[in-house]
Amino acid sequence: MKYTALLLLLFFALNSCVKEIDNTPVEYFNLSDVELLDSEFKNAQIQDVAYLMALDPDRLLAPFLREAGLEPKAESYPNWENTGLDGHIGGHYLTALALMYASTGDTELKERLDYMISELKRCQDANGNGYIGGVPGGEEMWEEVKSGEIRAGGFDLNGSWVPLYNIHKTYAGLRDAWIYAGNETAKTMLIGLTDWMLDLVSDLSDEQIQTMLHSEHGGLNETFADVAEITGEEKYLELAKKFSHREILDPLIEHHDELNGKHANTQIPKVIGYQRIAELGGDPAWSDAALFFWDVVVNGRSVAIGGNSVREHFHPKDDFSEMISSVEGPETCNSYNMLKLTKMLYPTFGNNSKFIDYYERTLYNHILASVNPDNGGLVYFTPMRPNHYRVYSQPETSFWCCVGSGIENPGKYGEMIYAHSDKSLYVNLFIPSVLNWEAKSTEVVLETQFPDEDKVYLTINPKENTEFELHLRYPSWVEEGAMKVLVNGSEAKYQQSENGYAVVIREWEKGDKVELVLPMKITVEQLEDGSNNYAFEYGPIVLAAKTGTEDLKGLYADASRMGHVAKGKMIPLKDRPIVVASADKLPSMLEKEAGDELAFKLNGLYPEQYESGLELMPFYRIHESRYNIYWSQASEDELNEMIRQVEEEEKARIALDEITVDKVESGEQQPESDHFVKFEGSRTGYANDYHYRETRRFFSYNLKNTDNTGRFLYLKYFDSAYPRSAEILVNNNSLGTIELNGDGEDDILEKVIPLPASEHAKQELIFKVQASNNQSSMRLIEVRLLSKDEIPEL
Repeated sequence: MKYTALLLLLFFALNSCVKEIDNTPVEYFNLSDVELLDSEFKNAQIQDVAYLMALDPDRLLAPFLREAGLEPKAESYPNWENTGLDGHIGGHYLTALALMYASTGDTELKERLDYMISELKRCQDANGNGYIGGVPGGEEMWEEVKSGEIRAGGFDLNGSWVPLYNIHKTYAGLRDAWIYAGNETAKTMLIGLTDWMLDLVSDLSDEQIQTMLHSEHGGLNETFADVAEITGEEKYLELAKKFSHREILDPLIEHHDELNGKHANTQIPKVIGYQRIAELGGDPAWSDAALFFWDVVVNGRSVAIGGNSVREHFHPKDDFSEMISSVEGPETCNSYNMLKLTKMLYPTFGNNSKFIDYYERTLYNHILASVNPDNGGLVYFTPMRPNHYRVYSQPETSFWCCVGSGIENPGKYGEMIYAHSDKSLYVNLFIPSVLNWEAKSTEVVLETQFPDEDKVYLTINPKENTEFELHLRYPSWVEEGAMKVLVNGSEAKYQQSENGYAVVIREWEKGDKVELVLPMKITVEQLEDGSNNYAFEYGPIVLAAKTGTEDLKGLYADASRMGHVAKGKMIPLKDRPIVVASADKLPSMLEKEAGDELAFKLNGLYPEQYESGLELMPFYRIHESRYNIYWSQASEDELNEMIRQVEEEEKARIALDEITVDKVESGEQQPESDHFVKFEGSRTGYANDYHYRETRRFFSYNLKNTDNTGRFLYLKYFDSAYPRSAEILVNNNSLGTIELNGDGEDDILEKVIPLPASEHAKQELIFKVQASNNQSSMRLIEVRLLSKDEIPEL
């Protein structure tokens, strides 16, 4: 009894000085409330403003004016802007200008935005039905859709290159011009454009709309939900639900991961829309589905930098081998959209710092890393392949999707640094900045050299003494009990919340100083498939090494359709640096170097060229260079066998690549669209880790024979369990028939076909597969145009 009484007294004594922590859902500050201070983020913002001002609004507007029957004031830009996706960057440009104006207050950006809106208003007025778009031949194509004639594939809708995806950028740009820059005309135009869509699908069944959604359509469901909130009208929320792709949503509701082989960035915006609809009073199961998607992508399908996908597609979770071998690694657009989804989920699911941990990792290691700090050039693919490099955009040549999302990113660097409730301020990210918390009449100044040092300094400046809870994120990369908080030089007692924050509750006075000590250490992250590939991290920062500057072909992209892919020599994987040590010894292989900036020396490397070691630094500081992020690990005994296996696997492929003039990976969205695919009665699929295309009518690609060196076709395709037959044609010349007798299963077959001499001098070869004998064609995995008479053994 005495012991029980003493314990009770102790319990009440301890808890009498513990206040209940506020855990109400947070709200975000306006971008205009947060000003970035000098840092690499601030520099990227400055470079982005210069990039935005280097773009000519009249050239971006040209497709819209043309399609509205008005005279363009300038010629369209090249690249994706005049080959079928005309106008998509114009929509991104609206968003980028609005975000950057909100973040910086730069009135020149606002003037540009207002000019863009006024010209688009002319287009909408000329169209007379609410429509605004640069889709080539859009009037005829949309009329077909309205009549119920719908032919949809991953990148194609009625013969147009992802027109729904294209106009989503216009929807989003108008919305953002209203929300972030207060342009009333944009708001009215947005509602008119949404009414146009309501009319377009008014006679379509739900089944027809779902068929249409097989074509990539961005986040249309999200923007329609936004219009519902802006207007308060239920009809727009119903439209948002109709534009929610059930083929993706339904498995997610059941917590089934069916993402293998799917085009990654087609799916992420759909999920953002599911969450947005749930926020506005939709089915909470949709929000749960969005969380499930986030979990499986973040915790099973992503690499150390936070990005995901190879050649734009989700690969099997148990096989990341293509992530290491391919030069088309994680796509920046994917991470842009994953961060958008993360921002939405964070307040919905308890302000949990796990969302900020992912946001921080991806923001530093992929998003910031995708901006050239000297000129603002933007990156599409970030290869994980050892010893490869990235390609940067140029304002006059490059108009890819990742340029569109890329020019938006720096304008919203401030969006997640802080959050608040009525009683609390959350400090989530350690980016130098000044916050104006108007509701509390309080300024907060955050200063740090993070990650070069492990200290963060906050100065709290209320106009009058003010009590609030200061929630300081306790990062997952800081060991339990290691984080320190000092207030005005004295170590402060803090409460640790269940959602991952150190909470200091007090009345704050002007000039109060808070210091966070965030001890960082070296850790390694193994590739998700369990293979012996590891990334080194210091706190949340992925470390990488420069490995050379030779043959950086196309480092700055030209206007070609595939200019965003790094086409320089692939250094054989057998020559990649290998850390010769047991896996548990990897963290100890790094030695911190002296100096103000973060740097480490990595020793114990093979082959000989690396025996003196390599310097590792934050990956986001490596530019215009080959690099290494993932390091293969082997013991002395394992090393020789590893090298032998890699040489075997790479020998034939490298030989084939060396004589390849052009190639198309069938069934993959970007390679096919880059080769102007045409088809009838055709479908794509995914089997045994390969995409493919087959047809009961025909499909074709335009192969480039730029140097007139193409001499052979190489085809790679599946065998079949039932008879198939297809004629192969080049420029309407028959090269024979491929027949499968139906005795096979999913074995891989290969065939090399000589081109007729009459085609050798032609720079464009139209390759066509035409089904014959009333049978389906083979399932084509890949077609290449080869230059050599001596074909490598395949």
